[in-house]
Amino acid sequence: MSIKPAIPCLTLLAAMIGPATAAEPLPDAIAAPGETMVLSVHAEGAQVYECKAGGDGKLAWSFREPIATLLADGKTVGRHYAGPNWEHADGSAVVGKVLGNAPGTTAADIPWLKLEVASRRGSGVLTPVTTVQRIDTQGGKLDGSCDKAGEFRSAPYSAEYVFLRKG
Repeated sequence: MSIKPAIPCLTLLAAMIGPATAAEPLPDAIAAPGETMVLSVHAEGAQVYECKAGGDGKLAWSFREPIATLLADGKTVGRHYAGPNWEHADGSAVVGKVLGNAPGTTAADIPWLKLEVASRRGSGVLTPVTTVQRIDTQGGKLDGSCDKAGEFRSAPYSAEYVFLRKG
């Protein structure tokens, strides 16, 4: 009995899979060294903007709030909204405060963020969370002029939200 025929098969399999590479490290501004992932979810939603007068008196789009559905394995597991709040279907929720940001991949992408949990409520999967990262953003920026104060517009976006705890 010979094992030799298996070697070309394993070589072919390795070539099809490709080289093993580590995920690219996150930018320092949003990295959370020493923290452990509690939950990672995909978000689909919109960034909502309001037409307001800036400090110079000119009208411009100003970010108002996010509205997104949080998904895991294609199923809705929560929601994300103004605060910023993340609420899980189990009743646990956290509110974040921005600590750092890094540019999105393209000019149309909202920035990646690192947020510190400022408050929490309920009991469940989000209870131990101390840090939230928003990464892999797509879309969400709104360009163009606004003509009427008080007008609202939304820009579709998606992102990955990673919920971490210290230790």
